[in-house]
Amino acid sequence: MRAIAQFGLLPQEEMLEVATRNSQLNIGIPKEISADENRIALVPEAVSLLVNNGHSVIIESEAGKFANYHDRDYSEAGAQIVYDTKEVYEKSNIIMKVAPPSEVEIGYLQPKQCLISTLQLAVQPKDFLSKLIERKVTALAYESIMDEDGIFPVIRSMSEIAGNTSISIAAEYLSNVNKGQGMMMGGISGIPPTEVVILGAGTVGEFAARSALGLGASVKVFDNSIYKLRRLQNDLGIRIYTSILRPNILAQVLRKADVVVGAIRATEGRAPCVITEEMVSEMKVGSVIIDVSIDHGGCSETSKVTTHADPVYREYGVVHYCVPNIASRVSKTASQALSNIFAPILLQVGNNGGIDQILRRNKGVRNGVYLYNGILTSKYLGETFHLPYKNLDLLVAAF
Repeated sequence: MRAIAQFGLLPQEEMLEVATRNSQLNIGIPKEISADENRIALVPEAVSLLVNNGHSVIIESEAGKFANYHDRDYSEAGAQIVYDTKEVYEKSNIIMKVAPPSEVEIGYLQPKQCLISTLQLAVQPKDFLSKLIERKVTALAYESIMDEDGIFPVIRSMSEIAGNTSISIAAEYLSNVNKGQGMMMGGISGIPPTEVVILGAGTVGEFAARSALGLGASVKVFDNSIYKLRRLQNDLGIRIYTSILRPNILAQVLRKADVVVGAIRATEGRAPCVITEEMVSEMKVGSVIIDVSIDHGGCSETSKVTTHADPVYREYGVVHYCVPNIASRVSKTASQALSNIFAPILLQVGNNGGIDQILRRNKGVRNGVYLYNGILTSKYLGETFHLPYKNLDLLVAAF
């Protein structure tokens, strides 16, 4: 008998995996109050999907108004409509916003609550992080959330929209409608095509190039990365003019340009300023600069931030469009794109037993966290603002 036990021949306990219990989420969507923010994080179709999976959605009245979604659309999808911003925060364990919370909204946040929004620290007051830390919330910057392929899906989607939209904006300001030169973007038989110069061969640059080429324009792309330029050529499937950013060559090309799209993004900090004031002064009167990089400081010395209400100004006769958050101009499309990203993530959160469990299991979602229960977890933010921070992996394992 002793020998049988020694070799493990006696009946043994069966080791079964302990299933994760689903967690019901109470998702709150307050109305955006930031200037020029017309998007909403979840569209009615996504709300219906979440409600049908056992979750509740509390939405402030008219939160979807500027994306052309109405209270009735959300009510029919199963959401609860409330008329007080504070009530949204009181009834929710996850807050979904597009813009970062205002000082008043930060005051509504409750301990252990999860906030999902953009971070946009460049335009936040210095005490923004400190006030969030005081509320002891878990906060995710959705632009830092990664998918399975290591891609930032929100940045990718909004960049695609910004690239496409930049060309349609340029077309508007070339036409007579906005007191432009009266030119058609692209061209027709017998007339030289519009000259479009794109600075940056990333996602914005790629989709701006696709849109301009589709309209028949002549496209020239500049970037300091040979790899990006080569990849752009391959992705477009055609040979276009490409060049490393050399000031003398850029100055020559800008003199003939009808449209310039600034789409250069720095890894950290301010976007590089590659168009000098002298270059702008030598451009054609009536030409158009769409500075998509303006939310990172802009890539032209003559760029300054404008708004959707007053989007353009002229310097040396050149039209400058320098509105941050171009995607908000096409708010319905942008909201649908955001919703396509967030709805599956929220379903994962519920299926995995809550936000703490998804952070343990999903590296991509964990990458978006900068506060965990009031503890700063971002090394970059800690060093930048001289605040103490801790390793998120250790914190998640401990809770």
